[in-house]
Amino acid sequence: MKIKCPKCKKDAELAPDFSFVKCDGCGLDMSYGEYVKYVAHNDATYTDILGDYAGSTEGESSGTLDEWD
Repeated sequence: MKIKCPKCKKDAELAPDFSFVKCDGCGLDMSYGEYVKYVAHNDATYTDILGDYAGSTEGESSGTLDEWD
């Protein structure tokens, strides 16, 4: 399936089993989970997605991409 590459904005390939995302345009190669984290942290349109899963964040920082496992 074709999806938008978060780095170069060209078409990237999402594996049918959602195991990886690859882009021939810029060499992006990551798991789908890593892709979702990358997009959520780097695209303001999707930053609210993380809030849906974080519960109450009062008094806490958002952390870094490495902390979202």
